[in-house]
Amino acid sequence: MATVVVLAAGLGLTVRGLGAADDALASFDASSWVWSKGKGELARINGSSARVETRADATQARGHQVQVSQSDRFVLLRDVQTGSVASMDLTDLQVYWKQQTQPGIGVTVALHDKSAFVIDAVQGKVQQVDPSSLQPVGEPLQFPPGISGGVFDGAGRLWVAAPTEGTVTAIDPGETAASRLRTDSVAAPSHDLAVTALDRGIAVLDRTTNALTRVDDKGAGQPTTLPLTGPGELPARTEGETIAVTVPDDRRVWTVGKDGVRDVTVPGEGGEVRTAVTYAGYLYVPEDDGTVHVFDPAGQPKEPIDIQKPGGDLELEVRENHLFINAPGATTARVVDDRHTVRTVDKDTDQVVGGDPPPVPAPPVTPPKEQKPRKPPVEKPGAPRSVRAAAGNAEVRVSWQAADENGAAISRYVVAGAGRTFQVGADQRSLVVGGLTNGEAYKFTVHAVNRKGDGPGRESNEAIPTAEVPDPPGTPVAEAKPDGTIAVTWPEANGQGRKITRYAVTAVTEGNTAPIGEATETTLTVAANQLEFGKQYAFTVVAINETGAGSKASAVSNSVVPFSVPGRPEGVEAATVAGTAGAVTVTWTAPADNGRPITKYVVKAGGKETDVTGVSTTLTGLGNGATVPVEVTAVNEAGAGPAGTATARTVAAPTVTMTAVDPTFNTAKVTFAVNNGGGTTTCTLTVSDGGKGSTGSCSSLNATGLKPSTAYTFTVTAKNAAGSVPGSMAKTTDALYGIATCINGDSGDQKTYCDEDVKNARNGNEIFKVTRQDNDQQAGWVKNGTRLMAYCKKAGEDVDSYVYNKHKQSTWWIQVNYEGKNYIPWAWLNLEGGDDLADLPAC
Repeated sequence: MATVVVLAAGLGLTVRGLGAADDALASFDASSWVWSKGKGELARINGSSARVETRADATQARGHQVQVSQSDRFVLLRDVQTGSVASMDLTDLQVYWKQQTQPGIGVTVALHDKSAFVIDAVQGKVQQVDPSSLQPVGEPLQFPPGISGGVFDGAGRLWVAAPTEGTVTAIDPGETAASRLRTDSVAAPSHDLAVTALDRGIAVLDRTTNALTRVDDKGAGQPTTLPLTGPGELPARTEGETIAVTVPDDRRVWTVGKDGVRDVTVPGEGGEVRTAVTYAGYLYVPEDDGTVHVFDPAGQPKEPIDIQKPGGDLELEVRENHLFINAPGATTARVVDDRHTVRTVDKDTDQVVGGDPPPVPAPPVTPPKEQKPRKPPVEKPGAPRSVRAAAGNAEVRVSWQAADENGAAISRYVVAGAGRTFQVGADQRSLVVGGLTNGEAYKFTVHAVNRKGDGPGRESNEAIPTAEVPDPPGTPVAEAKPDGTIAVTWPEANGQGRKITRYAVTAVTEGNTAPIGEATETTLTVAANQLEFGKQYAFTVVAINETGAGSKASAVSNSVVPFSVPGRPEGVEAATVAGTAGAVTVTWTAPADNGRPITKYVVKAGGKETDVTGVSTTLTGLGNGATVPVEVTAVNEAGAGPAGTATARTVAAPTVTMTAVDPTFNTAKVTFAVNNGGGTTTCTLTVSDGGKGSTGSCSSLNATGLKPSTAYTFTVTAKNAAGSVPGSMAKTTDALYGIATCINGDSGDQKTYCDEDVKNARNGNEIFKVTRQDNDQQAGWVKNGTRLMAYCKKAGEDVDSYVYNKHKQSTWWIQVNYEGKNYIPWAWLNLEGGDDLADLPAC
């Protein structure tokens, strides 16, 4: 089966930002390309400035996991969900989807300078390709199925590990074809191997024995056996001399360097940490919640780095003397320099040439940090299941199903029999024991080991090696079914005169070749969830006859990716749309796609269904003030998965409760309470009889332009998208008062003019029944400083203040409360509140 096939047509990507080749290459130093899953974009981050220089759209991979491999000349992308591979040449920043690989985890792309490879770990095929066109260069190199590694060292050699053989191979790229440079044995066959690329050569961890071996052009060095408490992991690349070995489920990291071996325990409970990397003497250890733990060279913890909602495993890569920390599902990344200063990068910034217009900012929300589940108590592992032995010619093949871990990852299995003991990788679970005597009976016992120790053993059936073995079955064919199962079928084996009683099937994936089941017919259905969704698998089959003799393994089948309906959308939230009637917004986090890309989401609400391609939508037409249950399901090739649910209420018409009107003689403060019905509400005050209202706050508003001692109706109208509702209250304004003012003169009769009654003569502050100084219409007089309530104003005889109020002359007369309603000239009265005639209505 070909690893890479040409697509019918390449799909270009739009690059925004730097457009000239010189600019592109000149600014690449200290830069790294990172993936933004939510927007389907690549962003090139300048490590020196911690800013995005350029962005490239890859919308067909939006929401997918994407592998990014980069050099100073090219960037290669592989969409894990679809298997599509793209190439971008940094001399012109043109990007095209040009090739297709088998979807799923199991194929990787590797790039160094101008050399590129596509590594199909499941099939064991390593194909050199042209990094620009992605066309094959020469024939593929064939390795046993289930290889691991496929990483370039700093010298430009590709290294591949074959766990079934216990070997690593260095591959040299060539102009016409790649070639094997050397192959070194680093472990016993069927041990689990992990690889990290070094500046020259690689380091290989035998995860079965915990031996770490450096391999370079001169071969394998002396191994260092580490006191690991579980299966160790290595980063794809190690910069410098110190290698970090992570034991994820024990939250421990061992560093191996010139200063020897050191042990660092990562704080926290529950949950596994991810693979640690070393950078500039420090240790950086990520975990699923977006936290990166930081330790100095002495192993002392420093301030951790936190990224909210990372949207997948954090990606840590050391490039150009910077550590780039990318959260594929978040809008930010981090850049760390060699002084360990951490800076945040906005991957979605549009401060680049050709950027999108800035969106309307949403209020920041800091989600609560999820509580990690407590780890279960750790015990020794259980016994392996289905331990079976099948005889061959002077050999026996022992296979078994996994033992229960009991709280700690299994590091290895131990097989004892035929006077020997063998260690087998936890991801292998089968062993061919050779050098046996035909006709002699053998039994084997298998037990598992975790950090608590050795679990109980389980004995196999008896097997008698013989030269009379069946032929291998024909090449199997695998088919992934929408219900999550895989159907494996194969041509019947030739029993060479004996009856075939069963077939043993082995599943092959990246770095893993483990038994998956047995069948008496020529077909096996692998149950759903027995294999990991989204990961590539192939299969081999061994035929076993009535005497227990087994054939050699068949050829490897085609690769398939088990799949099922997507998981339940997480974090479904529904919220009122404050500015739209009958509408709610719904947001969610993409669930596991379970092996096939999610093609859409179906959002159900109010008896309607809406198809959505993103992870948010706005639903309308749901009625006012309605409580709306919402369901969100993800759909892929297998169908719709389980629903995530939420409830929201649409905007209801507001209500107004009037609480008080606090008037003065010409203003009023109106207070009230508004239930906005969940909407964005505006409030307006109107006033009867010519008063002036206002618009603004929905708790109090002010009225102006009022007249004293006047009854008004104050009406507040609250309005939102669902309607408007009034509330009213009546109130009379306060009275307006004035101060009768007469200034005593110094001449004879004026000394008592303002304050004493003068018989048969004029008095100060005289009050008249009419608007003129008519003695026959005089109502009386008041002393200087008397406070009089004013009603209204009326034009009349021109009056000068003379001895009153300094010089004030006017034709206006004020109706006051004196012996009923009578008049005093405004020249003799100072109105309170500013002496403004406009504060009085006309009489």
